[in-house]
Amino acid sequence: MASYVEKEIMKEGKENEQAFLTLIQENRRLIYKVCYLYAIDEEHLKDLHQEVLINLWQGFKSFKGEAKISSWIYRVALNTCISFYRKHSKITGTMPLESLFELTSDDEEKPAHLREMYQLIGRLNRLEKAIILLWLDEKSYEEIAEITGLSRNNIATKLKRIKEKLNVLANQ
Repeated sequence: MASYVEKEIMKEGKENEQAFLTLIQENRRLIYKVCYLYAIDEEHLKDLHQEVLINLWQGFKSFKGEAKISSWIYRVALNTCISFYRKHSKITGTMPLESLFELTSDDEEKPAHLREMYQLIGRLNRLEKAIILLWLDEKSYEEIAEITGLSRNNIATKLKRIKEKLNVLANQ
């Protein structure tokens, strides 16, 4: 049975369908990474991923290319996850980190320090997670500001504080 997203894609024609599917395939790690940081279990991750895909599809036709495609995807994914989190904020729990690696892995060995880093990031608040995730993906302060809607100076200040917070958490 086709998912809602697949049904919507089929309505629009083969050219649009292929462009969207290519976009999703090229950015699958980015999408899963954002969803993972807000998910509490595998079912929640699947729901978040589905919501992000729906929102990406709905915005795909109107994307004008004024921003980088990865910045647009980040913005949609972050906004979707944060909105979903707010709607379901009574949900509590955690998701094993290994689940993310199983979902996005190309059978690469993941070092232990990377797992620890994601565990520490998981302890940050929603905005802090978004900012550090973008910074780790080597986005410029300007790009992070554009995606989050904050000023460049605010991003610089928040990143400094987030790094300090992560250092404190790592040394506990």
